[in-house]
Amino acid sequence: MNNLISHTKIWNTLKTHQQSLAQIHMRDLFASDSQRFERFSVEACDLLLDYSKNRLTTETLTLLQQLATTAKLQKWIARMFQGEKVNNTEQRAALHIALRNRSNTSILVDGKEVMPEVNMILAKMRQFSESVRSGEWRGYTGKPIKSIVNIGIGGSDLGPAMVTRALKAYHPPHLRAYFVSNADGTHLGETLTELDPETTLFIVASKTFTTQETLLNARSARQWLINKLGDEKAVAKHFVAVSTAKQKVTEFGIDPANMFEFWDWVGGRYSLWSAIGLPIVVMIGMDNFEQLLSGAHQLDKHFETAPFDKNLPVLMGLISVWYSSFFNATTEAILPYDYTLELFPAYLQQLVMESLGKQVTREGENVDYPTCPIIWGAPGNNGQHAFYQLLHQGTLMIPTDFIIAIFSQHNFPGHQEAVLSNALAQTYALMMGRNPEETQALLKIPNPSLPQCEIEKSEKLTQQLPHRVFPGNQPSNTLIYKKLTPKILGTLIALYEHKVFVQSVCWGINPFDQWGVELGKQVAGTLLPTLCSEQEKDAHHTIKHDPSTEGLLNYIKAYRHG
Repeated sequence: MNNLISHTKIWNTLKTHQQSLAQIHMRDLFASDSQRFERFSVEACDLLLDYSKNRLTTETLTLLQQLATTAKLQKWIARMFQGEKVNNTEQRAALHIALRNRSNTSILVDGKEVMPEVNMILAKMRQFSESVRSGEWRGYTGKPIKSIVNIGIGGSDLGPAMVTRALKAYHPPHLRAYFVSNADGTHLGETLTELDPETTLFIVASKTFTTQETLLNARSARQWLINKLGDEKAVAKHFVAVSTAKQKVTEFGIDPANMFEFWDWVGGRYSLWSAIGLPIVVMIGMDNFEQLLSGAHQLDKHFETAPFDKNLPVLMGLISVWYSSFFNATTEAILPYDYTLELFPAYLQQLVMESLGKQVTREGENVDYPTCPIIWGAPGNNGQHAFYQLLHQGTLMIPTDFIIAIFSQHNFPGHQEAVLSNALAQTYALMMGRNPEETQALLKIPNPSLPQCEIEKSEKLTQQLPHRVFPGNQPSNTLIYKKLTPKILGTLIALYEHKVFVQSVCWGINPFDQWGVELGKQVAGTLLPTLCSEQEKDAHHTIKHDPSTEGLLNYIKAYRHG
């Protein structure tokens, strides 16, 4: 029996509806409705979402909400919030909402209340961060900590790095944060050159304490510290762990009292709210971290209770489904006009593509529709001088999210006005475009009956005309907030988390597993022994690969082993 959402009546109705809208320009939708902004904007949780510059009508929204109802979105929201095992392939709950449950309401997993443990870890994070920030925590030689180095990868790196960077205005002047993730020794090496071992604290984030890249970097950092300070006992004063592997942590030389735990119902890309956020807490303080949690919790309650037509994550998720599944849009751009969010597009790449990059439904049935757009972006105004040419005159439909702060963290005269004018101009230009008649009027192409010099000028401008036309009709959402604070950032992150969940429910897929990450790791495990071997370049290795991989291995070994 076929259970795909694409075989439902509402899906086919939406396909027909898309055909009726495909040739309509958004400038005409605005021209016919002076109330379009009021009709297609929502303010909630200190965010304004303007989704009026999208290729949709009231009928579109009604049909998309019917799609959500057909997919039982309300039921799935309730199941996630109630701690049910919505991650069906791994038989786990997905309870990142519990980590920021500031109302402290009861949340059960397998019949067990989880909030006492959550609150206990938060209290431990507060105590630890305050000891580091105050100078009470001392390194092996008795000096206070000045540098924090987080060693992790994926969710143990992207989220903490993004938030720590975004909230730099809240850092104490005597502490600096670094994030090391790449197995390439250059990443660690360049970081270590900036550090004083006597005043550096490493946070190793690995749930099982076996993650290859993280442990490579952690062991090298450990040896660097020992070489510099001359004693293995120094490790206990300069390393802490975010993990559940107590024995491995202890063997590494970390005092288990300095190990911060989290749970299997916390997915990596949803984990910055947990002890994985320890570097965030150290850099912004626990009070501000709790504000981050509060912002996310406020959005959680909004997502759980607001009607679909006023629900920010539901609206954004359904609009994304509309473009991916019915307009065949293969990509979405994230464009923050707030420089503090420079790492936000990279963070969303993992959140979205690791969650939605699936080809089978929860039941294992192959889908016959796209399930995930490619996510990319950069801060404005930088992107305007890089890839906006593609947005304005390329051949692809690229839905975009403009994220705009009304006030900057630094008030230099004239700067924020320039940022805001550019952001609003881009949303307008992408939607409106400029047709040939408007372009011709702008160029002031003269009458060809004029003298020869004017005729030549006219011919030149006429040749340029098609190059200066902008089709417009490029859809965008605009998210506006007053100023980036810990609370606003928490709200923004939770908004995108729940947007992804809405998309996953509509497409019938599990957004909380990531089996696609495993294959490359497994193959790497078969190649590593050969590359680590000190034998000659033609040494026998037992596992044979395709001729290309074998050829590359032999080429590399020829250089590595002379």
